[in-house]
Amino acid sequence: MRGAVDRAGGAAEADRSGDGVSVRFAGYAAVFGKPDRGGDMIRPGAFAESLARGNAVPLLWQHKAGAVIGRVEHLSEDRRGLRVIAELGTGEEARRAASLLASGKLDGLSFGYRVREAGRRGDLRELIDLDLIEVSLVAEPMQPKARVHAVE
Repeated sequence: MRGAVDRAGGAAEADRSGDGVSVRFAGYAAVFGKPDRGGDMIRPGAFAESLARGNAVPLLWQHKAGAVIGRVEHLSEDRRGLRVIAELGTGEEARRAASLLASGKLDGLSFGYRVREAGRRGDLRELIDLDLIEVSLVAEPMQPKARVHAVE
């Protein structure tokens, strides 16, 4: 596994009160080698340097700055893409996201980034090196294959 990062903390506390129930999920925020709706394609290894720095990456609701809905527990690159394991917090937006995840009405993942290196591959912009800024639960991801695959 290249560039794996485990995180113990986060800006939003997980639900450990009352019945002790918290919602965790796993999925892919990015998928390598597949064009997205905006004409970008991510090359394997694009997150390696960013992950190696080990900076905290917030879990946001729909890319909204300040709308932290949980904490990212694990990020890693594998052959498929950028794998994410996260836990939702207890705030209003986090509870809404948990309800939508549990009902199957929401399963999109996305990420915010800064481009460090890019190139062209035909009509596509190939993203070679990225700074990972955030991971978001979203209703409609730019990469249709960037989805939550498991909820517990």
